[in-house]
Amino acid sequence: MRLRLGIDVACKAAHQVTCADETGKFLFSGRRFRTTVDDLEKLWASLPAADEVLVVLEPTRNAWVPLAAWLRSRGAKVVLVPPEQSADLRDYYHKHTKNDRLDSRVLARLPLLHPEGLRVLGDDELGPADPLRRATRRRRSLVKRRTATYARLDALLELLGPWWADALNTGEYSKTALTVLERTGGDPHALQRLGRKRLTALLIRASRGAWRDQHADRILHAAQQSLQLWTGGGLDFTELAVDLSGEARLALQLSTEIDGLDDRIGVLYDEADPAGLLLSAPGLGVTSAAAILAGLGDPDRFATLAGVRSFTGLVPKLDESGTSSRHGPPTKAGDPALREALFNAADRARKTDPTLAARYQRLIQAGKHHNSAVCTLAAALVTRLAACWRSRTPYQLTDVNGQPITAAEGRTICATHYQVTDADRAKNRSQRAAQRQKQRTGRRNKKSQSAPAADLSANQTSHPAVA
Repeated sequence: MRLRLGIDVACKAAHQVTCADETGKFLFSGRRFRTTVDDLEKLWASLPAADEVLVVLEPTRNAWVPLAAWLRSRGAKVVLVPPEQSADLRDYYHKHTKNDRLDSRVLARLPLLHPEGLRVLGDDELGPADPLRRATRRRRSLVKRRTATYARLDALLELLGPWWADALNTGEYSKTALTVLERTGGDPHALQRLGRKRLTALLIRASRGAWRDQHADRILHAAQQSLQLWTGGGLDFTELAVDLSGEARLALQLSTEIDGLDDRIGVLYDEADPAGLLLSAPGLGVTSAAAILAGLGDPDRFATLAGVRSFTGLVPKLDESGTSSRHGPPTKAGDPALREALFNAADRARKTDPTLAARYQRLIQAGKHHNSAVCTLAAALVTRLAACWRSRTPYQLTDVNGQPITAAEGRTICATHYQVTDADRAKNRSQRAAQRQKQRTGRRNKKSQSAPAADLSANQTSHPAVA
């Protein structure tokens, strides 16, 4: 006998499990249990003797991970099903009903209804249990939070005037600029009391000699201009300094956390890819290679390279009916963090790899948007990375004729022969604007053909005057 367990996983409430045999007949349904050793032992003991136990569940937050690990340790095969897939099947059976018991019954019968769409988890595929995956996800989150903090700093400094953008190189704040804001809050009075000599000493210590007298003069000049701008009052410099100091302190803490994560990710990546196969590709550093590897998992688990592309969500949608066929935008069915890492890597790789640069140039000249062209390159790049991993060979950089070249030669070829000009991009912008204008619906286009005209300009015929 082959058993099929459908488990509706809950984060705080009890899980519900339904057991079916290989023909789809329910042996029991809606049994409740929690992720405790006692409940799991009772559930396992209640199962009939079987040659195979297949467990089907949805990846509900992280609650599925310990559950899947325990069941797999008992010899069960675990399959993860996307929530959209099971939800569509549930709506087919019961359009107006949704509950945990029904979800578990749908999951238990899914192997019978869609066996080719199920893939058993591998030994090292426990998602959040993978430290490399957690580290790269956390780094991405911290970088986004730091970027938001930088934006708040920009907005606060705009209150002091435009001179601060040049004085502190706003947008991508260095640790020295953040240190100045943390210590002084950008308060012009505090900076004047600090003086040029002590401010220069602070800059030298914070930047290890990179910032000196010239930077101190810029900051003091910006402070003087702020005082003149607000000479009539209306801005409390002390209170604004408190906000700026707090945001700068938060940005410094985030930068420290990110630096520590970079070191940790480097160690974890060396363990996962000791040969540096992904790192051999152009446009990839340690953090980006680690993000791609963490998002893909083990590339050997995919049956085909087309499966790798489909997993990333970078393949176009297909709408086909009869003799008509149309490709749409990317499906975005995969991990957004993986797509972001691939997009950024492909955008850098096209400046070194002539084959990618030539393809990018061809797409732009054909009227594609930059983002659309880079998504195409990202799909090609992940295919090559997976092929390198499966063959255990480093990425080989070649020209368009297939001749091996060095990275320096590749950058020279890309800059010389495959440069996209501003005229190409301007032409694309005008073409897209014209297309959007054609698709735009005006007031007259919205009118019904049988509706009376609202003004004489809408009708070409004139009306006689009424006496």
